Amino acid sequence: MNKKQIFGVSSLVVAVVLFSSLLVVSALASHSWGGYHWGRTANPFTLNLGDNVSSAWDSYLSGSSSDWSQSSVLDTVVVSGKTSSKTCKPVAGRVEVCSNRYGRNGWLGVASIWINSSGHITQGTAKMNDTYFNTSFYNTPAWKNLVLCQEIGHTFGLDHQDEDFSNAPLGTCMDYSSDPILNQHPNQHDYDQLETIYNSHLDSVNTASQVSFSKLGKLVKGVISEVNAEEDKEWGKPVRESHDKRSSLYEKHLDRGEKVYTFVIWADSSYR
Repeated sequence: MNKKQIFGVSSLVVAVVLFSSLLVVSALASHSWGGYHWGRTANPFTLNLGDNVSSAWDSYLSGSSSDWSQSSVLDTVVVSGKTSSKTCKPVAGRVEVCSNRYGRNGWLGVASIWINSSGHITQGTAKMNDTYFNTSFYNTPAWKNLVLCQEIGHTFGLDHQDEDFSNAPLGTCMDYSSDPILNQHPNQHDYDQLETIYNSHLDSVNTASQVSFSKLGKLVKGVISEVNAEEDKEWGKPVRESHDKRSSLYEKHLDRGEKVYTFVIWADSSYR
């Protein structure tokens, strides 16, 4: 083997090693949402998902709850909703899941979490826009599974694994993809990330319990109307863009150090 051949083989080996390293780094990349988590005194903890969806969504909500409950650190239970599907107002200590015709406003799904001054999630909402899901393009099991699973996953403190719709699917609902077939459920990396988030420490309070935090519900309702006038739109200020240059994450400041974070997944521009 001459020097040119040796150099060529060496270059190939280096390229393979670098590519393998990139795959490992990608697989191990964190997709925690700012370290936000529900306060809890033990694992696994139970989180109620309020059912404010239409009958067309019930099986998807049940399936997503079952998927996420495979985590070793949390269980989700579908319970009767405590809000209207149109307003989808938050309720302390739980996640309200809603579906309705919210209009041609561009968004397909929205997840919001309320953070107290200690950095704990105190309540959440997940909304599915039937204005788009009633179209032939989005009215499929794959799209409904992906978006519902993703919005609920955000309310646990999970971020996206990838935000480029043109990339190959990662096999998780926490991935943006133009092809939802392979991205309908959580994958092992999602469960591993939840373990990393919730096994790091326990808390002295359980914010996923409405009974023990009944006062918090009144507090949050009281400060919602006191949002800074400078902040933009109902979601607050955009703080991050996805790969398609659309704002995907918004932040709204409330009184007493509390915040609301909102993730938005936009409908394809061809169907808005």
